[in-house]
Amino acid sequence: MKRTIVKLFYAILLSTLVFSCKKENTDLSKEVIPQETNSGTKPDVDIVETAPPVQVAISEKITDNCLGFYRALPARYDSTSKKYPLLIFLHGSGEMGNGTTDLPLVLRNAVPKLINNKKFPPNFNVGGKNYSFIVFSPQTKSWTTVADVYAMIRYAIKKYRIDTTRIYVSGLSLGGGLTWATGAAYPKMLAAIAPICGSITATESNTKPIASANLPVWAFHNEDDDRASVNYTKEYVAKINAYNPSPKAKMTIWPTGKHDSWTKATDPAYKENNMNMYEWMLQYHR
Repeated sequence: MKRTIVKLFYAILLSTLVFSCKKENTDLSKEVIPQETNSGTKPDVDIVETAPPVQVAISEKITDNCLGFYRALPARYDSTSKKYPLLIFLHGSGEMGNGTTDLPLVLRNAVPKLINNKKFPPNFNVGGKNYSFIVFSPQTKSWTTVADVYAMIRYAIKKYRIDTTRIYVSGLSLGGGLTWATGAAYPKMLAAIAPICGSITATESNTKPIASANLPVWAFHNEDDDRASVNYTKEYVAKINAYNPSPKAKMTIWPTGKHDSWTKATDPAYKENNMNMYEWMLQYHR
């Protein structure tokens, strides 16, 4: 009996050592946010937000390149215990800054502007369920990187109640290109992406991971864009769809508007198949 106990002790010790020595997965294309287990508490009832989300400026170091961001929470966030979808919105090159005195530049366009002007819907009903976004709009000092976006997502998950099956990324111009790049780097972590007038060249290495993970894509551009050719978006979508993903990547190309396709793309009133960009995103989860 004593010998059996000793053998059992060493078996447990060996298995603990082996487990603790496992290498961290460094393959970015396979990054999946682990799901938390149910603690036994009952989930909140289907809450319908009616007041606008509350957006505040926060100056805090996320990376060496990102020292501030805007954070928008559902109005009733503090009175619930539910988890919320996360939307990361990435600015263009004209909104880069120091994360403190420059941070208001982020409010110039698209989602953070809509939230600031109380024009972002507090609630979205998709598939008979109600959703409200937590939105983070980070500011970077120089060219945004995938590492900046990933760090912002990790920060949000650590600090707030995020539904990690519903993480979405969108952005305009510079941010549109980084939306494509983040989708390629972490296709299994994200539920959907919506790149807007991005100018990043489509290659096998940045389109195949998106297709292989069946990451939903809705891309936007203007045909007459004079700063970022519409061909970037067309080629990206064509290359992704050549791998026959499910769902197929989709794009909306407007004939005019020059470089500003983000005003239309992020407008909650703009719909295709009776869904705006946000409702389209919420169809999908991991």
